[in-house]
Amino acid sequence: MERLITLSLLVLAAAPLGAEPKLAETPAVAVFEAKKNLPHASVRIPALLRTAKGTLIAVAEARDKATDQAGNDLVVATSKDQGKQWSKPAVAYEQGADSCNNPCLVQDAKSGRVFLFFQTFPAGGKEFGGLPVGPKDPKGNRLKFVTSDDEGATWSKPVDVSGDLKPENAVTCASGPGIGIQVRKGAQAGRLIIPFNSQDPKRNFVNWVAFSDDAGKTWKRGAEVPQEGMQLNEVQVAEAADGSVYLNSRRWKGTALRKAAWSQDGGATWSKAVDDAALPEPTCQGSLLAATQAGKPAIFFLNPAGKGRANGTLRRSDDGGRTWAESTLLFPGPFAYSSMAQVGADVGVLYEPNSNTVVLYRAITGAGLEGR
Repeated sequence: MERLITLSLLVLAAAPLGAEPKLAETPAVAVFEAKKNLPHASVRIPALLRTAKGTLIAVAEARDKATDQAGNDLVVATSKDQGKQWSKPAVAYEQGADSCNNPCLVQDAKSGRVFLFFQTFPAGGKEFGGLPVGPKDPKGNRLKFVTSDDEGATWSKPVDVSGDLKPENAVTCASGPGIGIQVRKGAQAGRLIIPFNSQDPKRNFVNWVAFSDDAGKTWKRGAEVPQEGMQLNEVQVAEAADGSVYLNSRRWKGTALRKAAWSQDGGATWSKAVDDAALPEPTCQGSLLAATQAGKPAIFFLNPAGKGRANGTLRRSDDGGRTWAESTLLFPGPFAYSSMAQVGADVGVLYEPNSNTVVLYRAITGAGLEGR
C-alpha cells in the first residue's frame, strides 16, 4: 500500500488559479520510494499520463545509485481512482547493467496505445563520458520506446529508433522527460510528438521533436530549434488554441530564464528560441499541460521558481505561452522535476520534492479544468 504523506501547502499567488483554490487538504502519495516500495537506492525523473479511459500512468527511473546513469530501470505504477491509490511499482523496461533514462509518455487517441520513449546508456557509460557519436554504434546512447495496449499493465519489447531519429553529430539524446502530445487541430491533427534534446561532441545542446503521422508505426525527426547565444536542454511541448505547438526548454547555456519557441507545422520547423522574461530558470526541468479553464484554452507551466530547486510555481497562459496571466506558488520549499496531467477538474502532479529517494503525487484542486 502506498504511503500517504500530509504536507501543508502555503499558497502565495500573484493571482489565484480559480476562484477558491483548495490546496491545503490534499495529501501527497508516495508513488515510488527507494528502499520501501522499490529495492533501488534512488528514484527520480517523473512522467505522468492520463489515458483516454482515465487511468493514470506514472513512470520514473529507479536507480542503483544516486547518479544519472546507475543501471537505471524504468518503473511504472497506475491508478484507477484519480490518484488516490496506486498499484505496486513494476518494471516497464530494464536492460541489465545498462541505464534507461528520460521517460516520456504519449498516447495515440484512436488506438489507445501508450508509448514510453527513453534512451539507454551502456553499463559504465555516462552522458559526458565520451560515448560514440551518431546512430550506428550499438555501444552508444540508443533511442528506444516500448508500448502498452492495456493501460500500462504490461509493456512490449523495445523498439530501437536510433537510426531514424538520432542526429549524425549527436553523442547523446534525451526525450522530455515528461510527456509528449498528440496534435488535435489543423493539418497535422493526429500527429504524435515527443520532444528531444541532443548534444554534440563539444557539449552543445539543441532541441527538436520526433513525430509520427501513422499512429506511431514510423517516426521522423524535425528541424532543430534555431538558437543564438543560448543552448536548449530538457524540454516539453504543448498545443496552443490556434493549433501551433509551444516549446518550453531548460537552459544549458544563456541567461537564467526559460527558453521558448513556436511551431506552425506540428514541430517540423520552429521559430527562433527566445528568453521568457516571466519564467525564471534555476537549471531544472519544468512541465507543461494544455487544458480548458472557464471555457477558454490555457497552457499551464510548473517549475521551481526559486534561486535553486525550490518553490514549485504553477503559471497559466491564455495566449499559447507568449504571456502568463496567473502565478501560484503551490510547493514552497524543495521542489525539482515534475509532470502534470488533467484529472477531472484538477491538475495532477507527479513530482520530486528535491529528493532522490521519493516521487510523490498530488492533486491540485480548485483549478476548474473542463473536458476530461
